[in-house]
Amino acid sequence: MKVYKVKDYQELSRKAANIIAAQVIMKPDCVLGLATGSSPVGTYDNLTAMYEKGDLDFSSVTTVNLDEYKGLDASNDQSYRYFMNTHLFNRVNIPMERTFVPDGTETDSEKACSAYNEILHSVGTVDLQLLGLGHDGHIGFNEPADYFPDETHCVDLTEVTIQANKRFFQSEADVPRQAYTMGIGTIMRAKMVLVVVSGADKADILNQVITGPVTPQVPASILQFHPNAVIIADEAALSKTDL
Repeated sequence: MKVYKVKDYQELSRKAANIIAAQVIMKPDCVLGLATGSSPVGTYDNLTAMYEKGDLDFSSVTTVNLDEYKGLDASNDQSYRYFMNTHLFNRVNIPMERTFVPDGTETDSEKACSAYNEILHSVGTVDLQLLGLGHDGHIGFNEPADYFPDETHCVDLTEVTIQANKRFFQSEADVPRQAYTMGIGTIMRAKMVLVVVSGADKADILNQVITGPVTPQVPASILQFHPNAVIIADEAALSKTDL
């Protein structure tokens, strides 16, 4: 696990975008695993700027997203499909038919997860998987548990996650209680994992991820075992970690 310490969110976003851009340039038909949430927004802005300058071409790229709320469709402004369309897909020249997100409108959890697993198998190994980090250590929506789930599954969101996400909804009651998420096994099979972490509120959990024991109670701790995991974190997020 490599950890890069940067000054602030802006530098974090530039560095992450540069790493992703290098992947696209080196392998134009690469498979990118993408994340949502506040952490990667700046990264997507930087990638869009590179595309607008003519420095990046997404026309042969395939993307697979980590997760989606169960019960939300693409027109809902809180769905992760909507988020990706808004922050990246509609801003660059990636073919929409090669952008994949779990189907939140499928009410049959087993069917939804099986369908997404088939997509993941068909596109092949992810070349670079982008991740954020939840306050409880979750990656994707893989919440603290008794084991590391392998493939796509339906999860009950923890109270910590519900509280963290309620700011995006009109009320706490509107926050979905379940989500479909790529499994830890799928994430670990990516050739490279890139984690972006910003803010003092993530300092405690990031320290556990980097220095603590590997445990499914801190899902991201499994990344200690990944052969090519990179964490980019700002000074505030690393304030509890001795590096």
